[in-house]
Amino acid sequence: MKTLMTSLATVLLSYSAVAAVPSIEMNQKAELDADTLVLLVSPEQLAQSSSAVLQHQAVKHAIKTTGFSAKKAAQLDILAEVAGYNRVMLLGTGEPAQLTAASSNNLGADIAAWVKKDKARSVTIDTAALQPASGNADFAAQLAHGIELRSYSFDRYFSKKTAGEAKKLEILVTDEQTAERQFSKLQAVTQGVFLARDLVNEPAAALTPETFAAQAKALEKYGVKVRVLDVPAMEKLGMGALLAVGKGSNRPPRLVVAQWQGSDQKPLAIVGKGITFDTGGYNLKTDAESIVRMTSDMAGAAAALGTVKALALQKAPVNVVAVMAMAENMISDKAMLPGDVLKSAAGLTIQVTNTDAEGRLVLADALWYANKEFQPRAMVDIATLTGAKVGAVGTYYAGLFSEQQQLVDQLSLAGEKVNEPLWRLPLGPQFADELKSDIADLKNTGSSTGASTAAWFLKQFTGETPWAHLDIAGNALSRADKEVNTKGATGYGVRLLTEWALQQP
Repeated sequence: MKTLMTSLATVLLSYSAVAAVPSIEMNQKAELDADTLVLLVSPEQLAQSSSAVLQHQAVKHAIKTTGFSAKKAAQLDILAEVAGYNRVMLLGTGEPAQLTAASSNNLGADIAAWVKKDKARSVTIDTAALQPASGNADFAAQLAHGIELRSYSFDRYFSKKTAGEAKKLEILVTDEQTAERQFSKLQAVTQGVFLARDLVNEPAAALTPETFAAQAKALEKYGVKVRVLDVPAMEKLGMGALLAVGKGSNRPPRLVVAQWQGSDQKPLAIVGKGITFDTGGYNLKTDAESIVRMTSDMAGAAAALGTVKALALQKAPVNVVAVMAMAENMISDKAMLPGDVLKSAAGLTIQVTNTDAEGRLVLADALWYANKEFQPRAMVDIATLTGAKVGAVGTYYAGLFSEQQQLVDQLSLAGEKVNEPLWRLPLGPQFADELKSDIADLKNTGSSTGASTAAWFLKQFTGETPWAHLDIAGNALSRADKEVNTKGATGYGVRLLTEWALQQP
């Protein structure tokens, strides 16, 4: 894995997250001169004492005195010389038949958390005796994926770096080649997630519409086709909604297009909201804690770009285009005003009833552009769009809005597999009356049901293309280290959308 460095003007974005990620090898027999062994144990293995390690007197004594049962995520740390190791940690898996990709990721995250705080420099992880329904190789690859995801750190602004030297991990498997092949694809996904996390974690002064565009251009070395539309290009296309949101800032808006064309099929389109900072405009955000988090209001665009990178790195046989609407929503003598009427690229006029409902405005023009320029076979937008979504389902789910059942099923299944779950929320013509304006075709806010009225607003710009809207407000940031996420940006959506794209016929 390589550190991504891109210089634009005086801004240097050099990401150090990869420094913390362990070096992971898949082997069929122990080759690393490791001082610590992590043995994954199922209840059946424990009952049968099915390995020399479990039969060791010190290990048997520790199991008996602690009541270790090998239930999922149970840990037993044994400081004793066993089988040539100075230390053994038993990690319970629960019943192997119940191990999914997501639960395997979380077991890996548990290992990463343990390794991160432990002094051991080299660790062997023995999975060879486990045979889940998906097979040992897939389990090991997913375990390693979880280790990498949880090992992320963002320390570029600390005077003393927190990541330290990467540790060496060896995973013992029954089929080394298959495990390596599957892990290689998952490492591409990890890199997409890390890109999204890095971009979301950046403060607004460092990540602007222009510097985001530069990060997209950096993907050209992987075969990604990148196009950046500046203000004159957007003016020519009549993108009055996107331009209005960005005109209050001296850092101009951009429409960024990144396409991985790994097949000749009609593309899938992912449209991302990219508000690099959101003051709320003249409907100013007044909560201090909330406004600090508004550097994450471009998490949808970050997820879209991360998905393209994940697909490009594994040379996936799919055609996916990401369209990312980038702007700063600022206050100045040039900023849009409450009550202004904007003309979108689709021709619909929009009365601005709230300048803090800006995400749907930039998405309106981006959805129109994706549809017109690429005629996709399906289109998904992803955005940190509404607080109402958080009120409805919290951070436990992302909100899913669509009238296409097939698309709902596909996205829901993808989300379930990677543990980025979706909850379908209502979308229908009953919300249309709330968006009626006395002086324009639409208002940009309704009087109630904010998440659903926002989704209905977006639907007006999707044409006849099968479309779904993902509201990831609350999912883009984590308040603590949990499962595969570390505190801060999660990269939510990259794994879900990558899985969705790969599963398309």
